[in-house]
Amino acid sequence: MKEDYYSILGVTKNASAAEIKKAYRKKAIQYHPDKNPDNPEAEEKFKKAAEAYEVLSDNNKKARYDQFGHAAFEGGGGGGFGGGGMNMDDIFSQFGDIFGSAFGGGGGGFSGFGGFGGGGQRRVKGSNLRIRVKLTLEEVANGVEKKVKVGRKKQASGVTYKTCSTCNGRGQVTKIQNTILGRMQTAAACGTCSGSGQMIDKKPSDADAQGLKTVEETVSINIPAGVESDMQLKVPGKGNEAPGNGVPGDLLVAIETIDHPTLKREGDNLHYDLYVSISEAVLGTSKEIDAVDGKVRIKLEPGIQSGKILRLRGKGVSSLNGYGSGDLLVHVNVWTPKELNKEQKDFFQRMQDNDNFEPKPEKSDKSFFEKVKDMFS
Repeated sequence: MKEDYYSILGVTKNASAAEIKKAYRKKAIQYHPDKNPDNPEAEEKFKKAAEAYEVLSDNNKKARYDQFGHAAFEGGGGGGFGGGGMNMDDIFSQFGDIFGSAFGGGGGGFSGFGGFGGGGQRRVKGSNLRIRVKLTLEEVANGVEKKVKVGRKKQASGVTYKTCSTCNGRGQVTKIQNTILGRMQTAAACGTCSGSGQMIDKKPSDADAQGLKTVEETVSINIPAGVESDMQLKVPGKGNEAPGNGVPGDLLVAIETIDHPTLKREGDNLHYDLYVSISEAVLGTSKEIDAVDGKVRIKLEPGIQSGKILRLRGKGVSSLNGYGSGDLLVHVNVWTPKELNKEQKDFFQRMQDNDNFEPKPEKSDKSFFEKVKDMFS
């Protein structure tokens, strides 16, 4: 089971944004690669702390995590890292400033993994791609694998590189400035090669200035059951490629759900309005209704009352956190005819004084407010 993000940072669920940031900085400095060279265990803890902070420092992601746990970012993620495809360049490109002056090199970089600081080359990351995927209620309820066509930028065949003439392949340029404190040296990523240390030497005519060309590719996306509209999943490494020895960006998938004609979703539960005639309510009947896994037949007992809610357990949407499924709630509505012929009208007029037609609610017949309360319990 994946470790709780709050436990990783050593904070409580009620911790403020400042407390979360402070806790992450403490963990990140403790397990920083420069302080723990050739220590895989420290590197893993360093990555875990970054993953936890990436979620808990974002109000939207934190809210989803508090509600659904790690399941909110399964099936391709949903957090910026989401635990998949995360590397040191990701961490320092997003959170490098959080280290302040704890480590040298400017921007809190590191030297042991080919990133910032220490004079090493920077592995440029390609840009992310964003798409929107529409899902039916059936797909949302059970989870689905979607294959989508995406136009990605990839390195063109025949592109060759040479050492950057500006930084001589170091990926950084150094500046010396005179200040009131004396001469100070600062380092920054080379603007010519974006820190990669390489420049394009030759490229085909159909490639862009970075040696990339757009190609159509089919990408498989595993979407877990229980997702909701406006959730975002991540497919690591399926965004645009980067020039040279860079790493590809990610494919960000925005979820959009299509309304079902008869079923309405509320969390993991589904609602269905069933209309029956007066005679069906009096005599009892059986009805076939819609469910996410096909039709299902239910029995209505004689004398069923309008407003009765029938609960079909486990017939709702699978929970995103993996804890079973919701229920299908069938709302019984007795349909009263607006027009009657003479024979029908005579019958009901005779029944007006019939004791059997007088309302006699029992203690077991719950009020409207009690039914609403039960629906949410």
